[in-house]
Amino acid sequence: MSLPELFAIAVALSMDAFAVSVCKGLSVRKAGVKECCIAGLYFGGFQALMPAIGYFLGVQFREYITSIDHWIAFILLGLIGVNMIRESREKESEDVCPREEHPFAVKSMLLLAIATSIDALAVGITLAFLKVNLAASVSFIGVITFLLSALGIRIGNIFGVKYKSKAELVGGVILICMGLKILLEHVGVFG
Repeated sequence: MSLPELFAIAVALSMDAFAVSVCKGLSVRKAGVKECCIAGLYFGGFQALMPAIGYFLGVQFREYITSIDHWIAFILLGLIGVNMIRESREKESEDVCPREEHPFAVKSMLLLAIATSIDALAVGITLAFLKVNLAASVSFIGVITFLLSALGIRIGNIFGVKYKSKAELVGGVILICMGLKILLEHVGVFG
């Protein structure tokens, strides 16, 4: 596999994490270097870990993973999206952008990281059939995802400071649409 092909795979895999990071950035009052790094580490770490796991699982589990990965991603992203929409409809306090109690809590970030990296597991199975340097490949995927996720947090945060409830609504809709897109691609409606 060539470097441009690996780069294309890394960017494609990181798009879900980027979009979720934008949504996460929309929902927090302050997103500095620490918050960008937290998101980058979760998303980049899982985007690197999942292909490595997939690589080692190999072909014996291919049917199981590729047959349900789209449903898992759809359900997780849909639930998170619905929750964001619900929260956007709650009565706003006097503070236009109230501080969340635990915006980067382990449970929340872990669910998002898993939801956005499920496709990477299937990609890892594919990597098992190609002549690739596994360590270099998964590291490259992780670094690209780290950078795009950190950027997504900042982009979302800059936009979301003024328009928190609308941003949460849009973020929730985006997550639901992403889950639906994943599902429709896997059942053959798109691409």
